[in-house]
Amino acid sequence: MRAQEPAQSGAEDEVRPSLGDFLRARRDRLRPEDLGFPRGRRRAPGLRREEAAQLCGISPTWYTWIEQGRATAVSVETLSAIASGLHLSRAERAYLFELGARADPAPPRGEGSDPQQLAGLVRAVRSPAYVLDRHWDAIAWNRPAAELFVDWLGSGARPSLEHARPRDAAAERNLLRYVFLDDRAPGFIVDWGERARRLVAEYRADMASRRDDPVGKAFVHELCAASSDFESAWRSQQVLSREGGLRSFQHPKRGSCAYEQYTLRVAQWPELKMTMLLPGHAAPARD
Repeated sequence: MRAQEPAQSGAEDEVRPSLGDFLRARRDRLRPEDLGFPRGRRRAPGLRREEAAQLCGISPTWYTWIEQGRATAVSVETLSAIASGLHLSRAERAYLFELGARADPAPPRGEGSDPQQLAGLVRAVRSPAYVLDRHWDAIAWNRPAAELFVDWLGSGARPSLEHARPRDAAAERNLLRYVFLDDRAPGFIVDWGERARRLVAEYRADMASRRDDPVGKAFVHELCAASSDFESAWRSQQVLSREGGLRSFQHPKRGSCAYEQYTLRVAQWPELKMTMLLPGHAAPARD
């Protein structure tokens, strides 16, 4: 006889995240009068399902099915409409897309935070540090970074500033453009071929949550047309997380130098990455 599978406990059901439970709780917390609906006499606090559906711009039947767990899959468009209609906060929107098992195509930016303020943060770091945006444009860096990456962030690049860059000049500070389109990069980055391929794999992983971003698509198309090395690496479909480790360079003035790289995410701006390079030691040469 085949053994029966054990029944799931009620406690396990309670801790399992539910999209429907989350939407019901959020609907109950909204005040009808704040959203243009008459208060009147209601059997339950908050909005009715029909009112929530109206705010989200979807049919009451479909909204009800989602709350009741009868929808097998909810589209990105529907989740975006729900996030907007129910006035979800940044954290609530992120949680909604997680429960819906979808990648948010337009994650909201941090609340009450200006990324230009990160220039002060990187200036406070004594070792080379820089911040990349979602397209890997450098938007902030410190003097040690400019002195290390002379041709990318320093006096060898154009223009040269130590602080955060305005958006219209950021393309000149793009990391991938520098690595693949600046003929000085292969001589500066030790083991350039392997490092360049890894960068493309890391960028592909970054692109996964915004596959429909037109700017990102145009950027990839531009680099594929301009660099056969980038095109080959992109078509390989390799995906890697942005990991740390030893990074070695052949500096035009300092000669050989090595750093341990660390990449941090900015909580208020999840699409930004802060990279720090702490002085390290190059691995001994092999026989």
